[in-house]
Amino acid sequence: MARRIDVTGAGGVRLAAWEFGDPPKTDPRTDPETGPQSGSHTGPGTGPQSGPHTAPGAGDGPGVLLLHGLMGRASHWAPTARWLSGGHRAVALDQRGHGRSDKPPRGSYTREAYVEDVEAALEQLGLGPAVLIGHAMGALTAWQLAAKRPDLVRGLIICDMRASALGAASQHTWTEWFRAWPVPFATLADVRKWFGEDDPWVERPNPSRGEWYAEVMAESPDGWRPVFEPDQMLRSRETWVYDAHWEELAQVRCPTLVVRGLDGELGRAEAQEMVRVLPRGQYAEVADAGHLVHYDQPEAWRAAIEPFLDSLRDA
Repeated sequence: MARRIDVTGAGGVRLAAWEFGDPPKTDPRTDPETGPQSGSHTGPGTGPQSGPHTAPGAGDGPGVLLLHGLMGRASHWAPTARWLSGGHRAVALDQRGHGRSDKPPRGSYTREAYVEDVEAALEQLGLGPAVLIGHAMGALTAWQLAAKRPDLVRGLIICDMRASALGAASQHTWTEWFRAWPVPFATLADVRKWFGEDDPWVERPNPSRGEWYAEVMAESPDGWRPVFEPDQMLRSRETWVYDAHWEELAQVRCPTLVVRGLDGELGRAEAQEMVRVLPRGQYAEVADAGHLVHYDQPEAWRAAIEPFLDSLRDA
């Protein structure tokens, strides 16, 4: 199960962290950690699960903080976090504007705010020095924090995030893509079908992509809508797409594993250059996986990161 822990981020923003312990004994279709399948408006963990910092059965080993990507939520990490909890204290964070964390309309969605949130979470949870595992935007936040606060980070896993600038055209494409969403969706099945098959960005049917987006939907009176505000996602994204992040990557001193899906957004040449730039970089790739590596191929994802995590425990 997951136990909710509220932490205070930059500017007083309330953030929901989820500490994972033993795998739940409930039917996964009604597991409150899985979000929309339970019919909940609010996401992973409800009522009785909220509480103190130590979850029943949680690993008492090294701390791990998992950071989702743009539009994601902590529950996307649930299978990975449960697997990790056998030997680690595994916590996943709903970042500002996401999941069950605060979404202040006029709040700050800068890189600095995201990094300061994670810094505050590590300190308030007593996790540091921790292993940070980040996907996409969460990976960028992780390596920016590792460069800023090496005392808080003992290891880093970067999953499918580019260090190169993406440019104005990318931001325009995302703006138009959000406008194309046929919201509200009548059912979760419609969500899964559109994002897994009908979305113009989908080259071939991808059920795991449909499941990923179903996880970030909540039921409203007129149908299913995202739990985030698209405008806030664009504001978050514009703070990194125009700049490259190689200099910060070179400042990361801890052991770092760069993982890419063979069909993901991070190309092999760029991934290998990231490994070269990192003072202690390593490389892994996952076959038959796209950008959502941990959703597309969960077993291969775990196999890719396990030797790295074992090496950190043995260090």
